[in-house]
Amino acid sequence: MAAVLKLDVEEFKKRYVRQVGIRKSLAEFPNGDCIFFHRESLTCQVYEARPRQCWTWPFWNSNLSSPGAWEQAAERCPGCNRGKLVVLEKIEEQRNIMPV
Repeated sequence: MAAVLKLDVEEFKKRYVRQVGIRKSLAEFPNGDCIFFHRESLTCQVYEARPRQCWTWPFWNSNLSSPGAWEQAAERCPGCNRGKLVVLEKIEEQRNIMPV
């Protein structure tokens, strides 16, 4: 992501990374949106270099646990329930990569 933004890694970390317990996370806007997400255009500024948690979203166990959980995710995410239909095999593959 640093390379996409033409920043060195340390500068990228300083600007866009925060510590959450023992892990690091990308900074977010007060509403929970990722700092790289543009709500008006529904695009990601670093899409080609997005982290695993982004490219496996929304196919996380927490979202797939029930129809209600899926609907809650869809209410928060403008990309859910839109676009191409994803085949079950691809959903299962992504679910196993990021079992959150």
